[in-house]
Amino acid sequence: MTDDRKTIEQRGLYYEEFELDARYLHRPGRTVTETDNVLFTTMTMNMQSLHLDAAWSATQPFGERLVNSMFTLATMVGSSVAQLTQGTIVANLGFTEVRFPHPLYHGDTMYSETIVDDKRLSVSRPGQGIITLSHTALNQHGDIVALAVRSVMVWCKDAHAAAEGRARQ
Repeated sequence: MTDDRKTIEQRGLYYEEFELDARYLHRPGRTVTETDNVLFTTMTMNMQSLHLDAAWSATQPFGERLVNSMFTLATMVGSSVAQLTQGTIVANLGFTEVRFPHPLYHGDTMYSETIVDDKRLSVSRPGQGIITLSHTALNQHGDIVALAVRSVMVWCKDAHAAAEGRARQ
């Protein structure tokens, strides 16, 4: 049986499709649970009491446990993948200007967005380009809980199609 319907596969954007200064809103949001925080914190061997010890954290300036900032960073970036880089990324090149201006708490819902700051074709890797992205995460009240600038290398559309064709042979 043949299926003649048009097939659309979800993917990220190719170099040519990234628009400078465009804002991409990543939805749905992600409500962070105590379980998320405890599992991530212990899985990454970060035994910081500020994330794990409710009694001790109650005596500290924020008065309660805080969500591990590395979880916040990973979730902020992760929420952008389906829309921006799924299947089109070559490499994550690095982060700069990572900041956490407001804490994230258990039960907060995090919403993320990304602005494309810069794009240029790679000099050393023809058929690929470097995109500079500014990621922002906000809680349900609109407080900014994380900011990061990230550089990624992505495929140009024709080069990726050619590389996939060679791989199938």
